[in-house]
Amino acid sequence: MKRKIQAIIPIIITVSAILLLSLFSASSLSKQGSRGDEVIAIQTKLSESGYYSGKIDGIYGSATKSAVIKFQRDNGLEADGIVGSKTLKALGIAQNSGGSKYTQSETALLARIISAESRGEPYEGQVAVGAVILNRIAHPSFPNTLSGVIYQPGAFTCLSDGQVNQPVSESAERAARDAMNGWDPTGGAIYYYNPKTASSKWILSRPVITVIGSHKFCS
Repeated sequence: MKRKIQAIIPIIITVSAILLLSLFSASSLSKQGSRGDEVIAIQTKLSESGYYSGKIDGIYGSATKSAVIKFQRDNGLEADGIVGSKTLKALGIAQNSGGSKYTQSETALLARIISAESRGEPYEGQVAVGAVILNRIAHPSFPNTLSGVIYQPGAFTCLSDGQVNQPVSESAERAARDAMNGWDPTGGAIYYYNPKTASSKWILSRPVITVIGSHKFCS
């Protein structure tokens, strides 16, 4: 009897591991109720291809689900409104394999904010805006994730004035990659502002590290 139990135990462990892996995989799919960088990438791709016209806000709501279903139907995929590996591949979104510090979704999110926040700025200034966002992730005064920093209430005006929904410039995409690869033209800044439009006395009091284009970068 003891030998039979010992023989069964490895089978039970294996089956349990498979079930846990399946549950984990299912819960990691983007679907209605999901939030984050991958949802931003999904909404961006759907918007660019004409399936989605709502806000690109990283929130997987009913409008995003409807757009996903339409995309899935048009591409011969199971139209369940859940973005699994096949739908991600069809959208042209790479899944994170763990070999890179930042996912493609995070790069797309950073590029969108850079494009909205630094439109018309020199290329170095665009990289600088990206660097500030990344510097905040490592700073104890800010959230420790990219989406957390970007969606921190009141952090970026482009989220409230609609600029974030404008097409992303090619230079912003390059700037996001350069910032993520370690280029920081600001020298460690965690704030920036345009002195011509800034009205906050607090931000005007921050020590200025450097000036690039129309922005002052501060500690």
